[in-house]
Amino acid sequence: MTDPIPPAASFAGMRLIPAEAVAATPVRVAVDALEAALRAGLDPERETPRSKVPTRGGELLVMPATRGAYSGCKLLTSTPDNAGRGLPLIQGAFVLFEGPEQRPAALVDGTALTNLRTPAVSALAVRHLLPRAAGDALRLTVFGTGPQARAHVEAMLALHAIAEVFLVGRDGPRRDRLAARCDRAGVPVRVYEPGPVTDAVTAADVICCCTSASTPLFDGALVRPDAVVVAIGSHSPDAREVDDRLVARSHVVVESLAGTPREAGDIVAALAAGVLREEDLRPLRDVVTGRVRLPAGRPRLFKGTGMPWQDLVVGVEVYRDDLARRPG
Repeated sequence: MTDPIPPAASFAGMRLIPAEAVAATPVRVAVDALEAALRAGLDPERETPRSKVPTRGGELLVMPATRGAYSGCKLLTSTPDNAGRGLPLIQGAFVLFEGPEQRPAALVDGTALTNLRTPAVSALAVRHLLPRAAGDALRLTVFGTGPQARAHVEAMLALHAIAEVFLVGRDGPRRDRLAARCDRAGVPVRVYEPGPVTDAVTAADVICCCTSASTPLFDGALVRPDAVVVAIGSHSPDAREVDDRLVARSHVVVESLAGTPREAGDIVAALAAGVLREEDLRPLRDVVTGRVRLPAGRPRLFKGTGMPWQDLVVGVEVYRDDLARRPG
């Protein structure tokens, strides 16, 4: 049961869109909007990259973007010690501006927007990378128990027929709550502590890595040649969730060729080790638009770190959806 959505409110001319209202926007709407933007000609290589400012507690991330009648900027803090405080690693806000006068239109819960945008990007990648018939039931493995793990489970349950879910994480209570969500959906679920999880990897059609790990989570040799792996847990060049074995075996798809060497540790390490060349990387845009078709017989690895244009595209959909749902 979701929390009730409070009535529409405003501040300084901006519509306030809380987490509950963001969560009310279906993930399919976000996925379709991202796909439509790429098909309409949006080129991630030309988009403004995110910037980072070191802070006393971690980082401040600044993510501006503009497209058509809208501009926006997401401000996030990343605070590693928050796990011990019972607080989210990522917190923030997104400001949306509208029209030729660039009026302040909305202030959106940035954490909730991130928890919608990130699985939507992952789901877009899975939509185009999974070499299976659309109606086939999938076996899903998710590493992690935090907000992104939960959001990825929710997204995959909403968009695909899921035959079984494997959950791998050290936080027992959060892992069990996530397992209960799968149970309520009528989907069989198995839970694992971190460590050797061979069957959770070898059985999976889709593997979502949603952790703060800095070293690989599993042996990449175990991944089936028809599986898709999504790695979204970090945006640091010195952290990784997948190993060189998987990268070397896979068709590797990234959000941006320009941004990947700055932030995608899974790819940075593989390039440095010589198991991957920059010319082997394929942009998600080219896969979505059909410019690149990946041959069968190898795993498909999507590495995402998050880009400002994605927040703008999804943020506009949240704004429109909220206007329709909560007039006033």
